[in-house]
Amino acid sequence: MRYLPTMNGVITLSEFIINRQADFPFASGELSSLLRDIEIAAKRVNREVNKAGLVEILGATDVENVQGETQQKLDVYANDVFMQTFQNGSEVRGVASEENEEFVVFDNDVSRNSKYVLLMDPLDGSSNIDVNVSIGTIFSIYRKLSPGDELSESDFLQSGDRQVAAGYVIYGSSTMLVYTTGAGVNGFTLDPSIGEFCLSHRNMRFPEQGNIYSINEGNYEAFELGLRRYLDEVKSRQMTSRYIGSLVADFHRNLIKGGIYIYPKTLSAPEGKLRLLYECNPLAYIAEEAGGVASDGKNRILSAEPKELHQRIPYYVGSKDMVEEVEAYLRENEDSVPD
Repeated sequence: MRYLPTMNGVITLSEFIINRQADFPFASGELSSLLRDIEIAAKRVNREVNKAGLVEILGATDVENVQGETQQKLDVYANDVFMQTFQNGSEVRGVASEENEEFVVFDNDVSRNSKYVLLMDPLDGSSNIDVNVSIGTIFSIYRKLSPGDELSESDFLQSGDRQVAAGYVIYGSSTMLVYTTGAGVNGFTLDPSIGEFCLSHRNMRFPEQGNIYSINEGNYEAFELGLRRYLDEVKSRQMTSRYIGSLVADFHRNLIKGGIYIYPKTLSAPEGKLRLLYECNPLAYIAEEAGGVASDGKNRILSAEPKELHQRIPYYVGSKDMVEEVEAYLRENEDSVPD
């Protein structure tokens, strides 16, 4: 594929999507338009994130989401922006969000003919909003299974290996959008001077072996014995512990530098805490496309068959050698429970 840069040598996200459209097995302008809708919504969210502290958008609401978590004002804003953009764009039949108990159906004339559904965490890491730590958006796109203009929960309950596109946006020292359609992973940095995402990280790859492990070690005593032994081992090697508490931020750093992110099951969360459909699957798809591995500790994440929209699962994702090593520790101690 030959890329056609603009006069100054910069390739914008919109140009890249158009140039790569033929690489996508279900090539259509509809998917390209949907990715551009995500770009537009991300720019709007980024604008408000950058103004946080200057406008009345920091802090919590008095509402809990379906997860039983207190919604932050920016959670609500991001969810509304993405929902509004998708409804106006009409490229998806429906959306499932972390912030909504049920999936949302778009019932205008154009949306009824859409081939796609989308799942998202509109603002990952919202507990870090008030302290100015990187946060993000995660999205996952599937082809709709129901015939005609019908839509049901089964359209969203598809295994991760059926994703047609997935990605994330990280709002940090710079704002980046990273995505894949199954033909490699590419990253785009928002240039505020022109208001465009520009190709900055071509063909992103996980180093097979990293030196960073990301886990909340405050829960050490509630971990499985195999995981505790793995952590003892990596500490003995003087590996680097880095844990931000925003999934997107931890994943993004490890993708670039090499490492593993772990959010395991614990005594208080025996099914894990992260959501399979709109957190784990999209990042697992990116990880595999970038040469990494994503597992629940025993099995491939993308092969998991979802049972419900907000299903939780243990999560191990990152550099191939590191994930396979911790899996080996878990297998050797699979009959053990925390003391």
